[in-house]
Amino acid sequence: MISSEVSGASYPARLTSPARWRAEVLLVAGVSLGQSAVYAVVRLADMLTRAPLKDSTAGLNHSQSTREVFDLVYQLLGIGFTLVPVALALYLMWLDGQGSVLERLGLGRGVGRGGAGPDAGCGVDPDAGRGAGPDAGCDARGGGTASDGVLRDGARRAAWGDAWRAVGLFVLIGAGTLVVYAAGRALGVTAQISTNNLNAAWWTVPVLLLQAVKNGVLEEVLLLGFFWDRLEKLRWSPWAIIVGLAVFRGSYHLYQGFGPFVGNVLMGLIFGWLYMRRRRVMPFVGAHFLLDAVGFLVPGILRG
Repeated sequence: MISSEVSGASYPARLTSPARWRAEVLLVAGVSLGQSAVYAVVRLADMLTRAPLKDSTAGLNHSQSTREVFDLVYQLLGIGFTLVPVALALYLMWLDGQGSVLERLGLGRGVGRGGAGPDAGCGVDPDAGRGAGPDAGCDARGGGTASDGVLRDGARRAAWGDAWRAVGLFVLIGAGTLVVYAAGRALGVTAQISTNNLNAAWWTVPVLLLQAVKNGVLEEVLLLGFFWDRLEKLRWSPWAIIVGLAVFRGSYHLYQGFGPFVGNVLMGLIFGWLYMRRRRVMPFVGAHFLLDAVGFLVPGILRG
């Protein structure tokens, strides 16, 4: 029999301790974006000691093999393993025992934690919402209101709202990115960015789109979902979280130069402020996907 007492602290207490949350932040960052930030700083130093940044090139999406089939396999393996930290983060949040992880991230049928969608309050407190009418509260099956039609309508509205917000963010951030990149190149503080270095193959476009999906899920679920949740539990103020995560976002783009660092910090500030208002991750995942998809595909289309 395993004792529930470890070093004088009960097991449930250890599950909700600040030490645990700090360790989770460091460990998840260490196997994902934090590792990328360290490499980005080293690569920036390497570039700066070789030539001026304006004469340097930062490449993305490189081929891994001269043989087409194995290159595809390597690309898919890389995408899959890169998303493992996201699965780890979701699992750690599930261990909290604080309801649906998807609902906490605003990935469920209604609005995020800050709103009042059709399924707000259901699945957490069986007595929540009872009282005003025949459809009030949760039904006997649990996890929804008494009206499936209301749930479907709420899910549809939430999905369309997320999609439109993603498009709006894409336009806003995309325009800003072009301005920051052009200014950085003119000032000599940004490397030339080559976004597609894959060999031409039938699978090149699908893989680039999968890379864009991977980047959106990895960065936004970890930054706005997991890290935000943990820093909030550690009693960071909302603006400390926004600024801290924005600087972190910029740090793992330093291999592209100082311009992309500034641009991604600004993007992080905008994303963080907007996420704080609605607590839904999907608009930011969608916007990030659109930004990367266009960035990966359009240069090749224009060249050819």
